[in-house]
Amino acid sequence: MSRIQLALNVDDIDAAITFYSKLFNTEPAKVKPGYANFAIAEPPLKLVLLENPGQGGSLNHLGVEVESSDRVHAEISRLTNEGMFTEEEIGTTCCFATQDKVWVTGPGGERWEVYTKLADSDTFFGSAPEAEENRCCGADVSAP
Repeated sequence: MSRIQLALNVDDIDAAITFYSKLFNTEPAKVKPGYANFAIAEPPLKLVLLENPGQGGSLNHLGVEVESSDRVHAEISRLTNEGMFTEEEIGTTCCFATQDKVWVTGPGGERWEVYTKLADSDTFFGSAPEAEENRCCGADVSAP
């Protein structure tokens, strides 16, 4: 199963969780400090909320969640064959999960990821050096 991911910056994570829980009639699948995600069945959507005070209401990034690493690697090949520049992150920890992913940038500068979750993580980033290098999803969350 694939589904679209929408990652939003929010000013207040608690207020955003309350609003989106009511809007989609579901509770978040994961809540961590400054972060929440919803796995919404109808419409099929992965909604990610990233607390970035002063940036609320703006798009953080978009994505497509896929079912396996094989699918991520197939998308890397397909996008490369289409002549698109890709940034690959295999086995990376971001957004409280270990993931395989590939990034592309749209014509308006919007960031898209195709990813699969390999495992949950207790940390937003994998390590402090990784946090410094890629800032995971453009989030302004400090590494613990």
